[in-house]
Amino acid sequence: MPEGYSGEGFFATSFDKVIGLARKNSIWPLPFATSCCGIEFMATMAAHYDLARFGSERLGFTPRQCDLLMVMGTIAKKMAPVLRQVYLQMAEPRWVIAVGACASSGGIFDTYSVLQGIDQVIPVDVYVPGCPPRPEAILDGVMRVQDLVGQESLRRRHSERYKDLMNSYGIQ
Repeated sequence: MPEGYSGEGFFATSFDKVIGLARKNSIWPLPFATSCCGIEFMATMAAHYDLARFGSERLGFTPRQCDLLMVMGTIAKKMAPVLRQVYLQMAEPRWVIAVGACASSGGIFDTYSVLQGIDQVIPVDVYVPGCPPRPEAILDGVMRVQDLVGQESLRRRHSERYKDLMNSYGIQ
């Protein structure tokens, strides 16, 4: 052993990095598409842009098998409880991308019936701007989530800060 090396923390730190590398390269997205941003997502999955290059080729259409919720399009206030239920059915760790202006802020629909941003009902990790965003922007959003996933400590989800965030959304 090198002089001055105590060996403490080496295994846990390396283990965090290995798990982070595995997670970031095997994200399983769950598309929750309600309008035109969903069409752009379809283009992102097609051969020209090919989201599969980033380890996200396995789309899941059941929340229990996915770890990345991609909300694309306008979310009506009546749809908000459904979106929240889908989020809660996903296993931890889970991440969320708000794709497009409507999912991020209600977009041009400043009306009583449209949710003015999904961050009112679930926590959002990455916002992808645009109306609708181009496939390149969606790819950038996925890469930003990959960076977040790769750097996230295994202990983050058990921290007081994370628990406070979940409590602010009413999630235990």
